[in-house]
Amino acid sequence: MRMRLSVSDEKYDEVKAFLEEKGIEIHDEAEYVLTESNQYPGHIAVRDSRGAKLMIAVKDIIIIESYGHTMEITASGEVYKSSERLYQLMNMLDPAKFLRVSNSVIISVSQIRQIIPTFHMKFILLMNNGIQVDVTRNYYKSFKQFFGI
Repeated sequence: MRMRLSVSDEKYDEVKAFLEEKGIEIHDEAEYVLTESNQYPGHIAVRDSRGAKLMIAVKDIIIIESYGHTMEITASGEVYKSSERLYQLMNMLDPAKFLRVSNSVIISVSQIRQIIPTFHMKFILLMNNGIQVDVTRNYYKSFKQFFGI
């Protein structure tokens, strides 16, 4: 059996050793996920432009975008790919630090440089790396509620 771990950095090695001792293989693309309750991972598995697997720090993520079945994660000036679905990534991330702003985009709230209101119930977000992101009408109210606007 293969399993993916979504646990805190402090417990990762302990849980991994325990499961491997029981004959369970730990793999980043496994179908089953073991998640620590009320904990959000410090790192997530991604692939770089050459296809190599690596772990990136969640705190470095600026934006996550979905292009069909392809997930692109922009972090620390680099763009990575993820095999996770957008809703799966959103469920893995701390809702106090990450916010879905459209059907295809999740942003790190700490990476917002400027919020620009527009007409027709929309906002434009200018991120710290210069990317502009639209908050769509479907997410307008939840965005306003999150920031108390």
